[in-house]
Amino acid sequence: MAPVRTSRATGRRPRGGGRDRGSTAIEYLGFLPVLIMIGLAGIQLGLVAFTAQQAGTAARAAARTAAQEDVSGSYAQVGRASMTGWVAEGARISPPAGGDAVTVTVTVRIPDILLGLLGDRTVEKSATMPRDSAMSRD
Repeated sequence: MAPVRTSRATGRRPRGGGRDRGSTAIEYLGFLPVLIMIGLAGIQLGLVAFTAQQAGTAARAAARTAAQEDVSGSYAQVGRASMTGWVAEGARISPPAGGDAVTVTVTVRIPDILLGLLGDRTVEKSATMPRDSAMSRD
């Protein structure tokens, strides 16, 4: 058995001796769920920004294609091809609308990693491009 340490001045044991052993580990375990939630929230914000960027890119590509007379029918295919695969799977690309300019709207569901706290949210981006006419090429 190890000898008990005492203070020279008072002759008593130092406070907290061996009783506090492991309390720091318990404190870290209590704080761990908070750290995990902060990390997941950061990842979720990144997913929101990435999804919005992908929707904007798809809307511009689809509108640019829909504005060209010779390939205007393949606007949805071009819009999906401009996105990452897992984002493109759930994307809705609206038919082009407009007269002299073509507007295409892309709606993408935001993936939720916060166990349902975000809900069923979507991001919607639109892009407008001037219609390519045969007169402007002559």
